[in-house]
Amino acid sequence: MDLYPEIESCNNSQNTHHAINSLVTGAAVSSSTSPSITSTPSRYENQKRRDWNTFSQYLKNHRPPLTLSRCSGAHVLEFLRYLDQFGKTKVHTQICPFYGHPNPPAPCPCPLRQAWGSLDALIGRLRAAYEENGWPPETNPFGARAVRLYLREVRDLQSKARGISYEKKKRKRGPTQEHQQLFTPNFSPFQAFPVPPGDHI
Repeated sequence: MDLYPEIESCNNSQNTHHAINSLVTGAAVSSSTSPSITSTPSRYENQKRRDWNTFSQYLKNHRPPLTLSRCSGAHVLEFLRYLDQFGKTKVHTQICPFYGHPNPPAPCPCPLRQAWGSLDALIGRLRAAYEENGWPPETNPFGARAVRLYLREVRDLQSKARGISYEKKKRKRGPTQEHQQLFTPNFSPFQAFPVPPGDHI
Protein backbone atom coordinates (compact mmCIF):
# COMPACT_ATOMS: atom_id res chain seq x y z
CA MET A 1 0.00 0.00 0.00
CA ASP A 2 1.38 3.37 -0.98
CA LEU A 3 1.60 5.55 2.10
CA TYR A 4 2.04 8.68 -0.01
CA PRO A 5 -1.10 9.52 -2.04
CA GLU A 6 -0.45 10.08 -5.72
CA ILE A 7 -1.25 13.35 -7.43
CA GLU A 8 -3.75 12.35 -10.08
CA SER A 9 -4.03 15.76 -11.71
CA CYS A 10 -3.25 19.41 -11.08
CA ASN A 11 -6.59 20.17 -9.48
CA ASN A 12 -8.25 20.36 -6.08
CA SER A 13 -9.08 16.66 -5.78
CA GLN A 14 -9.10 15.16 -2.30
CA ASN A 15 -6.10 12.94 -3.00
CA THR A 16 -4.13 15.88 -4.28
CA HIS A 17 -5.02 17.94 -1.23
CA HIS A 18 -3.84 15.24 1.17
CA ALA A 19 -0.64 14.69 -0.79
CA ILE A 20 0.29 18.36 -0.84
CA ASN A 21 -0.56 18.81 2.83
CA SER A 22 1.78 15.95 3.64
CA LEU A 23 4.38 17.50 1.38
CA VAL A 24 4.49 20.98 2.87
CA THR A 25 3.80 20.23 6.51
CA GLY A 26 7.09 18.39 6.60
CA ALA A 27 8.76 21.77 6.70
CA ALA A 28 8.58 21.59 10.45
CA VAL A 29 11.46 19.14 10.14
CA SER A 30 14.63 21.11 9.55
CA SER A 31 16.70 20.17 6.54
CA SER A 32 19.71 20.07 8.86
CA THR A 33 18.27 17.23 10.97
CA SER A 34 20.88 14.50 11.28
CA PRO A 35 19.86 10.99 10.26
CA SER A 36 19.15 8.42 12.94
CA ILE A 37 22.04 6.29 14.11
CA THR A 38 19.93 3.16 13.74
CA SER A 39 18.95 1.60 10.42
CA THR A 40 15.44 3.03 10.74
CA PRO A 41 15.04 6.05 8.40
CA SER A 42 14.63 9.34 10.22
CA ARG A 43 11.56 11.50 9.95
CA TYR A 44 13.55 13.84 7.70
CA GLU A 45 14.56 11.00 5.37
CA ASN A 46 10.98 9.74 5.15
CA GLN A 47 9.70 13.22 4.35
CA LYS A 48 12.40 13.72 1.73
CA ARG A 49 11.42 10.46 0.03
CA ARG A 50 7.74 11.48 -0.01
CA ASP A 51 8.63 14.90 -1.40
CA TRP A 52 10.68 13.31 -4.17
CA ASN A 53 7.93 10.86 -5.10
CA THR A 54 5.36 13.65 -5.16
CA PHE A 55 7.47 15.89 -7.38
CA SER A 56 8.13 12.97 -9.73
CA GLN A 57 4.38 12.37 -9.94
CA TYR A 58 3.84 16.06 -10.62
CA LEU A 59 6.20 15.86 -13.59
CA LYS A 60 4.32 12.86 -15.00
CA ASN A 61 1.00 14.70 -14.71
CA HIS A 62 2.41 17.85 -16.26
CA ARG A 63 1.00 18.85 -19.63
CA PRO A 64 2.98 18.12 -21.65
CA PRO A 65 4.67 15.48 -19.44
CA LEU A 66 8.15 16.36 -18.25
CA THR A 67 11.19 14.21 -17.60
CA LEU A 68 13.60 15.07 -14.83
CA SER A 69 16.40 15.53 -17.36
CA ARG A 70 14.42 18.39 -18.95
CA CYS A 71 13.32 19.93 -15.67
CA SER A 72 14.64 23.45 -15.09
CA GLY A 73 14.41 26.12 -12.45
CA ALA A 74 11.40 27.53 -14.28
CA HIS A 75 9.54 24.24 -13.80
CA VAL A 76 10.41 24.25 -10.10
CA LEU A 77 8.93 27.76 -9.80
CA GLU A 78 5.81 26.52 -11.57
CA PHE A 79 5.57 23.71 -9.01
CA LEU A 80 5.95 26.11 -6.06
CA ARG A 81 3.24 28.40 -7.41
CA TYR A 82 1.02 25.38 -7.91
CA LEU A 83 1.43 24.50 -4.23
CA ASP A 84 0.08 27.89 -3.18
CA GLN A 85 -3.50 26.76 -3.77
CA PHE A 86 -3.07 24.36 -0.85
CA GLY A 87 -1.50 26.94 1.48
CA LYS A 88 -2.78 27.73 4.96
CA THR A 89 -0.85 30.93 5.69
CA LYS A 90 -2.74 34.22 5.41
CA VAL A 91 -0.73 36.76 3.41
CA HIS A 92 -2.27 40.23 3.62
CA THR A 93 -2.34 42.49 0.59
CA GLN A 94 -1.23 46.11 0.82
CA ILE A 95 -4.82 47.38 0.73
CA CYS A 96 -5.78 45.15 3.66
CA PRO A 97 -6.15 47.05 6.99
CA PHE A 98 -4.22 44.23 8.66
CA TYR A 99 -1.20 44.51 6.37
CA GLY A 100 1.90 44.17 8.52
CA HIS A 101 -0.16 43.09 11.55
CA PRO A 102 1.28 39.91 13.13
CA ASN A 103 -1.96 39.17 15.03
CA PRO A 104 -5.01 40.39 13.06
CA PRO A 105 -7.99 40.99 15.36
CA ALA A 106 -10.53 39.89 12.74
CA PRO A 107 -10.77 37.74 9.58
CA CYS A 108 -10.11 39.20 6.15
CA PRO A 109 -10.46 38.01 2.53
CA CYS A 110 -6.73 37.96 1.82
CA PRO A 111 -5.44 34.81 0.08
CA LEU A 112 -3.89 31.78 1.74
CA ARG A 113 -0.41 30.86 0.61
CA GLN A 114 2.32 28.41 1.45
CA ALA A 115 4.53 29.80 4.22
CA TRP A 116 8.02 30.78 3.18
CA GLY A 117 9.56 28.45 5.76
CA SER A 118 7.66 25.49 4.32
CA LEU A 119 8.79 26.21 0.78
CA ASP A 120 12.38 26.85 1.83
CA ALA A 121 12.58 23.53 3.70
CA LEU A 122 10.86 21.71 0.83
CA ILE A 123 13.40 22.98 -1.71
CA GLY A 124 16.22 21.95 0.61
CA ARG A 125 14.92 18.39 0.77
CA LEU A 126 14.29 18.14 -2.97
CA ARG A 127 17.70 19.58 -3.73
CA ALA A 128 19.33 16.88 -1.59
CA ALA A 129 17.13 14.12 -3.02
CA TYR A 130 18.01 15.12 -6.59
CA GLU A 131 21.71 14.49 -6.02
CA GLU A 132 21.12 11.41 -3.88
CA ASN A 133 19.27 9.88 -6.82
CA GLY A 134 22.39 10.11 -8.96
CA TRP A 135 21.89 13.44 -10.73
CA PRO A 136 24.86 15.84 -10.96
CA PRO A 137 24.86 18.97 -8.79
CA GLU A 138 25.60 21.13 -11.85
CA THR A 139 22.15 20.42 -13.32
CA ASN A 140 20.21 20.58 -10.04
CA PRO A 141 17.09 22.66 -10.86
CA PHE A 142 16.28 23.12 -7.17
CA GLY A 143 19.51 25.03 -6.72
CA ALA A 144 18.90 27.35 -9.67
CA ARG A 145 19.40 31.07 -9.14
CA ALA A 146 15.80 31.76 -10.16
CA VAL A 147 14.57 29.50 -7.34
CA ARG A 148 16.77 31.22 -4.76
CA LEU A 149 15.54 34.63 -5.89
CA TYR A 150 11.92 33.48 -5.76
CA LEU A 151 12.28 32.18 -2.21
CA ARG A 152 13.91 35.46 -1.19
CA GLU A 153 11.03 37.43 -2.70
CA VAL A 154 8.47 35.25 -0.92
CA ARG A 155 10.31 35.70 2.37
CA ASP A 156 10.44 39.49 2.04
CA LEU A 157 6.83 39.76 0.87
CA GLN A 158 5.47 37.59 3.67
CA SER A 159 7.65 39.27 6.25
CA LYS A 160 6.16 42.67 5.41
CA ALA A 161 2.62 41.42 4.89
CA ARG A 162 2.50 39.45 8.13
CA GLY A 163 4.63 41.77 10.24
CA ILE A 164 7.06 38.97 11.05
CA SER A 165 10.83 39.12 10.87
CA TYR A 166 12.57 36.11 9.34
CA GLU A 167 16.04 37.39 10.15
CA LYS A 168 18.19 34.98 12.12
CA LYS A 169 18.73 36.08 15.69
CA LYS A 170 22.31 36.66 16.74
CA ARG A 171 23.55 34.41 19.49
CA LYS A 172 24.08 36.18 22.76
CA ARG A 173 27.55 35.96 24.21
CA GLY A 174 27.84 34.08 27.45
CA PRO A 175 28.76 35.93 30.64
CA THR A 176 32.42 36.71 31.13
CA GLN A 177 34.46 34.91 33.77
CA GLU A 178 34.41 38.02 35.96
CA HIS A 179 30.62 38.26 35.60
CA GLN A 180 30.27 34.59 36.52
CA GLN A 181 32.39 35.06 39.64
CA LEU A 182 30.25 37.97 40.79
CA PHE A 183 27.05 35.98 40.54
CA THR A 184 28.20 32.48 41.48
CA PRO A 185 26.18 31.36 44.52
CA ASN A 186 28.21 30.37 47.55
CA PHE A 187 27.00 26.82 48.11
CA SER A 188 28.55 24.72 50.83
CA PRO A 189 30.63 21.84 49.45
CA PHE A 190 28.87 19.56 51.92
CA GLN A 191 25.37 20.55 50.87
CA ALA A 192 23.57 17.74 49.04
CA PHE A 193 21.15 18.43 46.18
CA PRO A 194 18.70 15.92 44.70
CA VAL A 195 19.75 14.66 41.27
CA PRO A 196 16.96 14.76 38.63
CA PRO A 197 15.91 11.38 37.25
CA GLY A 198 18.12 10.25 34.42
CA ASP A 199 21.10 12.33 35.56
CA HIS A 200 22.66 9.65 37.77
CA ILE A 201 26.17 8.66 36.77
